[in-house]
Amino acid sequence: MGDPCGVGAEIIVKSLTRADLHRRARFVVFGLSEQLTYTADSLEQTWPFRRDHHEDIRRYDDDVVVLDYDEFDLPATMPRGPSKPGGLASLAFCEGAIEAAKIGLIDAIVTAPISKTSWQLAGQKKLPGHTELLADRFNCKHVAMMFVAPRLKVVLATIHESLFDIRNRFTIGCVFNAIELADQALSGWFGLDKPSLAVCGINPHAGEDGQFGDEEQRVISPAVLMASEAGIRVDGPFPADTLFVKAVEGKYDCVVAMYHDQGLIPIKLLAWQEAVNLTLGLPVIRTSPDHGTAFDIAGRCKAHPGSMTAAINLAIDLVDRKTGASARPETKDQ
Repeated sequence: MGDPCGVGAEIIVKSLTRADLHRRARFVVFGLSEQLTYTADSLEQTWPFRRDHHEDIRRYDDDVVVLDYDEFDLPATMPRGPSKPGGLASLAFCEGAIEAAKIGLIDAIVTAPISKTSWQLAGQKKLPGHTELLADRFNCKHVAMMFVAPRLKVVLATIHESLFDIRNRFTIGCVFNAIELADQALSGWFGLDKPSLAVCGINPHAGEDGQFGDEEQRVISPAVLMASEAGIRVDGPFPADTLFVKAVEGKYDCVVAMYHDQGLIPIKLLAWQEAVNLTLGLPVIRTSPDHGTAFDIAGRCKAHPGSMTAAINLAIDLVDRKTGASARPETKDQ
């Protein structure tokens, strides 16, 4: 459910009241039953669900089951903003989903937004966000964030790093790993035969032959060469300000960006209500909306559910491709 002080409950209710989603999958929500019920009432949405305690989780035949964490005695309307209670609750929801995925009780994880500040207040200082927590809990050495939109896919070489700290952690390996994970996802999850990737430079004009920084020559070009020698179709580094135009026009299947905002600005500009965050390198499918907790509009029934709905649909698509399944049959006994 994400942070109970944010818009997680609202975008979940708005998404899971869609009949088309119920035809595709069954859902368990790790969260707070009272807050979800209150939110549905505020939205004047009929949202029938079964309530169960999270410790009693199993496979269900119901369309929607809320796995209630009622040990968190939180009000249905939480104060907006980062908080320790919000961090403790959202951490517990996420840990519960991870454990359920590990033992095969759920087929994919879709995470509503959390507040990294709330996690810090709750004592989680080592793993700042979902991506890092999932990598740690699944013991994955290399993961990457992919953002999927109708006209553009982007993978990040670095994730939640301060811009001035990137230089100290910017290695050939981090760029190569992002290229390799992107290629594996495009071929394995999206069914593309020999996908075409392009890699951004990190400096203006991709360094202009070393005039504006030598990271392209020292780090990025060797990583691209390694990937090419491994059989991956990849080009670059290219100036980022022109590369995204070519990718949107269809010349490349995916862009590998060097840092967070370099990749996220074009994605959010093009597909603010449709883009999805997909974690690469995990043994389980995990998606999420491409936006944050939106504390400023939480509880005001103003949140747009588009990105959450897209995240749910992408997770179902990827499970179907992974298992060779089709959409969920209409009949209850199946």
